[in-house]
Amino acid sequence: MSAAAQLRDLLASPGIIPMPGVFDALSTRLAERAGFKAAFMSGFMVSAARIGMPDTGLISYNEMLDQGRNICSSVSFPVIGDGDTGWGNAINIKRTVTGYAQAGFACIMLEDQVSPKRCGHTQGKRVVPRAEAYTRIRAAVDAREEGADILIMARTDANATDGMDEAVERCREFRRLGADITFLEAPTDKDEMKRYCDEVDGPKMANMVEQGATPFLTPAQLEEIGYKIAIWPAALMTAAIYGMENELARLGRGEVGEDGKVTFPQLQDIVGFPEYDAAAEKYADAGEET
Repeated sequence: MSAAAQLRDLLASPGIIPMPGVFDALSTRLAERAGFKAAFMSGFMVSAARIGMPDTGLISYNEMLDQGRNICSSVSFPVIGDGDTGWGNAINIKRTVTGYAQAGFACIMLEDQVSPKRCGHTQGKRVVPRAEAYTRIRAAVDAREEGADILIMARTDANATDGMDEAVERCREFRRLGADITFLEAPTDKDEMKRYCDEVDGPKMANMVEQGATPFLTPAQLEEIGYKIAIWPAALMTAAIYGMENELARLGRGEVGEDGKVTFPQLQDIVGFPEYDAAAEKYADAGEET
């Protein structure tokens, strides 16, 4: 079953789908080992991890695609990939959608911000006019209909620039154009979240960012409002930074310790040393036989 088919099955099943935000193969593998059924590749976190720079359109399509290949090939569950604004016009967007499908993503998220885009929970966002926003999603849907095995998530940031009426209308039109999932970014309170879920059909995603613009809710609370997918894009990255800074401070003080860490044998297990060694032994035995 393809990643896209797996995600379709999850969307058709009861209950909300919680997805941690991942940024490399290791974080994605950890999410799968923890029992999650899917994950979300965050552009913010990939930009931070790969180039150490902000999510302001600085990371390229090829860098995101390369990171995505590594992420998707490391696990067997579906991953949603952040496709930013699609890196260009409608033809670029079709290429981006096809590339993400070939990389193994189950779904690509495309947004209506002006390029270069910004993180949805930062200041200074601007959105393109409706016509351009709709053209982006139409091109993405065309790529899917022409053979790209991938779902389309359509995102709007219009709430921050033009208000909820505009944001809701854009999401409705995205659905009419064929988007599989919609994402109204940064509603500011539960009333706005409920309005979005009540007035737009189909699966909807909630973005839970610590200290962000949207109420920080549990999966159960989000499901009650009407969301189908919930992501915590920054949770793993912020936890990892916290842990690394604490360890760096300890080392900087001239101290060492084994507490607060996984063991080295656990790390070997996570990255697949047992499987590698078993395979290497198999082929070594075959070589000896010949």
